[in-house]
Formats: sequence, C-alpha cells, structure tokens
Amino acid sequence: MAPSTAVTKLKVALKLSISRLRMSQQKETALAKVARRQMAQLLEAGKEESARIRVENIIRQDISVELMEILELYCELLLARIGMMESKDCDPGLEEAVKSLIYAAPRTEIRELQTVRQILVEKYGKEFALDAIDNTSNKVSERVIKKLRVEPPEDLLVTLYLKEIARTYSIPYRNSPPSTPPTVTEEDEAFIAARQSEKSKAEELSKATPPTQFRSPINVAPPSPSTDNVRPVIKLPDPAEMPSSRAQPTHSKVSAVAKQTSSDDDLSRRFAALKRL
Repeated sequence: MAPSTAVTKLKVALKLSISRLRMSQQKETALAKVARRQMAQLLEAGKEESARIRVENIIRQDISVELMEILELYCELLLARIGMMESKDCDPGLEEAVKSLIYAAPRTEIRELQTVRQILVEKYGKEFALDAIDNTSNKVSERVIKKLRVEPPEDLLVTLYLKEIARTYSIPYRNSPPSTPPTVTEEDEAFIAARQSEKSKAEELSKATPPTQFRSPINVAPPSPSTDNVRPVIKLPDPAEMPSSRAQPTHSKVSAVAKQTSSDDDLSRRFAALKRL
C-alpha cells in the first residue's frame, strides 16, 4: 500500500528539519567557541563582572544546542517509524515525540520544524494539538520543557562555567575543583600558545633595562697581539689635530694654475703683435 500524501510530506519535512537542526547546532557551537575565547580574555584582564554577565549568553547557546539535539532525535525517531503514522490515531510509542515537536516548534527559529508541526496538527486534529500545546496529558518531554524555560541561570552555574573556561585556557581563576582536564581543540591550542607567547614577550621586555652608556654603532677590532706589542691598543687621532673638512689646494694644483695663467698671457701678447702688423 502506497503511503498517504500527508505521510509523504511529513517524511520530506522531517529530513529537511534534521538537516537544518544539524547546521544550526554547528553554527551555535562555533559561535560559542569564539565567545569562550572572549571570556578567557576578560578573565585574564581581571574583568570578572563583565565576564559573569556575558557568560550567560554562552549558557543560553549551550541550552539551545541541547534542545536542538533532542528535537533532532525525535525527528529521526518519527522518520524511522514513518510507517506507523498511517493510522488516524497517534501510536502510543510516538506520542511523546509528536507532542514534544508540536510544543517546541513555535519556540524555535527552525522553519522546517514549523512545517512538521503543521502537518502533524492537520493529521491528528485540533484537540490533539491543544493537548500538546497545553501539555494536559503530561506527554511532552520534561527535558524539552526545561530547555525552553526563559529564566536567568543560577549563580553556581555561572561560576562553574567561568571556572571551566579559565581551566581550559590555563588562566588562574579562584580555586577550581579538581576534575578531569577538558578536551582542547587545535584552535584552542593555537590561541593558548599565542597568548602565552605574548605574555612571555611582555615579561622579557619588562625585565630588560636600557643601557647606561650608548656605544658607537661602528666597532673596530684591535690588531691581534704579537711579541712586539702584547697589548695592542687602537689610538684615534685627536679631533683638534685632524685637518678641516675643506681640502687645501696642493702645490701641484697651484703650479698648474700658474702655468695656465702664463700661457694665457703669451697668447694675449701674440694677438697684440698681430694687430700691429
């Protein structure tokens, strides 16, 4: 027997929902990693109050990812048991998954889940949908209800998150309880290595002292010692005895100028003698 049109549409919508939920989980996880690095920088700078406020966004992102994981499992369950959804009444083994999806879909930003919810409401009727929305029969998963609650996180949870972030990025923060070390990704290792390198360079620069006497950039090595001069020393000439930068004309240059002047006088005498003729 061929599946009904509603079941066929539901099958397609479930596949799209699973794909979209996985993509959203990857996106939220990547954003959470970036936010954790920012929290580590705040803790290192001593801005604990700012970190405690901003870490609440990380907690909400983690709760959102956990909720999407649960909804993805429910979608996979319905897809695996799609043959059991041909009847008009909902199978008891699928009631929790169906009602949880109807209850949670409007409270998420996944459009594909809205389509799944619409198909389920049309298939099982208005009364079934109202029972799921109000959770009259207590069939909606408690985990789904808890993840969808809008309330600020407890102070203990915020403190534990900050301690875990500080421990992951090797930042001293209060007294963290002993536990197993967390898994660190390659990006986290690169971030930690870069931060430690910058910190070590800053410490070396702070320890370095400027020289008291500035030396000339030109270094002249003394000659090697010999039997005649066991301790050779380079003697620089006295600046007062050094010749001025302006070069004085040498004797050869003076004589050359004198010769040129005499030759000019001879030519002038010859021209004068020619004029007399």
